[in-house]
Amino acid sequence: MDWFSLLLEGLTLATLVTAHIAFTCRLSGKPAKCRYFAGYLLFLCAVDAVSRALALGEAFAAAGELLALFAFSRLALKSSRPLSCAAAVLAVYTSQLSSGIVGSLECIAFIGITGTPLLYPLVILAVLLAFALCWGSCQLILKCLPPQEEPDPYLRLPLLTSVFFFAAEVFFTQTVYGRLSVPAPAEPGKHLGLLALQVLGLSALLCTLHAYRRACQGQRAQAALDALSQAARAQRTYIQEARTREERTRSLRHDLNSHLTVLEGLLNTGRTEDGTAYLASLRTAAEALSPAFHTGSAVIDILLADKLETARGVEAEVSLLWPRKSGVDDFDLCVIFANALDNAVRACLAVPEPGSLRITGRRQGNFYRLSFENTCPPGPLPPMGTGLRNIKAAAEKYHGAMLAEKEDGRFQLHVLLDISGQSEDRSEQRP
Repeated sequence: MDWFSLLLEGLTLATLVTAHIAFTCRLSGKPAKCRYFAGYLLFLCAVDAVSRALALGEAFAAAGELLALFAFSRLALKSSRPLSCAAAVLAVYTSQLSSGIVGSLECIAFIGITGTPLLYPLVILAVLLAFALCWGSCQLILKCLPPQEEPDPYLRLPLLTSVFFFAAEVFFTQTVYGRLSVPAPAEPGKHLGLLALQVLGLSALLCTLHAYRRACQGQRAQAALDALSQAARAQRTYIQEARTREERTRSLRHDLNSHLTVLEGLLNTGRTEDGTAYLASLRTAAEALSPAFHTGSAVIDILLADKLETARGVEAEVSLLWPRKSGVDDFDLCVIFANALDNAVRACLAVPEPGSLRITGRRQGNFYRLSFENTCPPGPLPPMGTGLRNIKAAAEKYHGAMLAEKEDGRFQLHVLLDISGQSEDRSEQRP
């Protein structure tokens, strides 16, 4: 290998390493570190040496880059499996596509200059142009993809399209162009056709990713609408329950003088036992007007009574006292408790033996921690659904967090909310 080929090889590998690692880190939302670039560069050098020694071709090098980027994303960046696949395929495909487009331009532009000293700077310029095109394409892809705050099971849909484009581009690269060799400037019409196909491939990929982003936005908007609808239903339940309780209280208050007159008559005539029984019935009627739970929040009390009433046979334990001034809006409380209780009751009813549900709340410094623990069917922790995403969004609104875990047939959901400067000391008490 002469000095020019060595320089070209080093420049090509450097641009590949920069584009691949920077794109993968950006897509994963993690910072790029120098050791990532160094480690990936050493790996590519080893793959290139093996490929040259065994004459394995461009497909082997591309497969090595795919595996290396996937392993890097999974092990170093701790990304999900779909996101790691997408990062590897998109990064390698974009670099292959950029090289192919520039390769077509080389075949057309190098007519008449092959064998002249002008060829060397133009080849270097072509490598830099391929890097610039790859970098710009990566930025467009990042703009087309939605933010990856959490693992997205639907990411495999655009990934399949990307794999098809990637396979076609590897075929073009291996059969028509080489990574380092200068292609023969023959049949410019064929190279124009290949250039058009590759530009269309890039356009199709960007359109697919843009459509995927719009679909994700629609899904998130629907999830937000579902949260609003659920909170609205919880608010209607709260209002209806409050009206019913007010009507019962008004009725009892209206008849209170009559009840007292009857009780006084029974006591004055010496009918003590009848008076005691009548007083017990009055006490029962008064207790029926009180909520089944006393957490310090009317919203939580009514939601607990409404949701747990449907969970017949489920042993429920509630131990929390909500601060009077927490700074948390009742609407968000509805979102948290309605979703958490729906999931818990559904899981308890799904097990054959009688289920159990335990709800606790305790202040921890400037935060209030809510915990929901319930029995659930065996198996791994399921992916986060709409209900948990709504709870997570409500928790983050108050600078808090949500944690879901599953162990020994028990599902645990912890919600942390910032109530600094808002709550009173009574949240430290236990009912």
